[in-house]
Amino acid sequence: MTTLRRLWSLGTGRFGILIVALLLITALISLVWTPFDPASVDARARWSDPSWPHVLGTDNSGRDIASLLMAGARTTVVVAVGAGVVASVLGIVLAALGSLTARWIRESVAVLVDILIAFPVLIIAMMISAVWGGSLAVVIWSVGIGFGVNVARVTRPELRRVLHSDFVLAGRASGLSTGQNLTRHLLPNVAPVFIVQLSWGMAVAVLAEAGLSYLGFGAPVTQPSWGVLLSDLQAYIAVHPLTVVWPGLAITLTVLGLNLLGDALREAADPTLGERTPAARTHVPGVVA
Repeated sequence: MTTLRRLWSLGTGRFGILIVALLLITALISLVWTPFDPASVDARARWSDPSWPHVLGTDNSGRDIASLLMAGARTTVVVAVGAGVVASVLGIVLAALGSLTARWIRESVAVLVDILIAFPVLIIAMMISAVWGGSLAVVIWSVGIGFGVNVARVTRPELRRVLHSDFVLAGRASGLSTGQNLTRHLLPNVAPVFIVQLSWGMAVAVLAEAGLSYLGFGAPVTQPSWGVLLSDLQAYIAVHPLTVVWPGLAITLTVLGLNLLGDALREAADPTLGERTPAARTHVPGVVA
């Protein structure tokens, strides 16, 4: 609770929490209600300006942009959570193998992580889509793999540091196995670093989903997605520039909120980052009579 209170006391933390909460609420509401059917086409309402009942206007097919954004929030949440799960599992496995195993395995894992980090998410997505085709699963796996190795690279030295702590040595002496020590002592003590990395990874997932869907490697055109919507509308940016603003603004605010939430989590989890060093007191020697 102390960490949560410290997180809420930070301006970046409040902003990140509100953005994430707004995204989740919008995605949940879109499951049962949207102002219009996102797939409904109305040729008579093409390129309507923002007004009632189309509060954000319509696109070239007469679809309501607000409804498309609400439905696209579901896709964003699915990709962010899915990529977070993949990155978490992969990062923990690689970090554990790189910290708790024999020396030759640790060094091999370190080399593997360095090699995988050299591959951008887009290249990984293109390789996966070449085999299974473009889909949301491609985005989830490519972002999960791409950021999972970053999680492993950051978490591995933290595990190595905690591994030599007295309570870990005591647990080992009391008969705990390596797996039990990992779940009881090691992971809880590196959780703050891990959670911060996970928050940043979800921000990368949102941005990657939009970018990959824009390029045709992500969500299919029949599924509401902010990236697909941006790709559809960018051809008309010179004629109807306002329509491109809404999906771009949704992507920007979501990525900014998750990044700021990660920064706030890092500061809230480590109180020393938020403490100001008190000014050094100048010692004035007294006059001896």
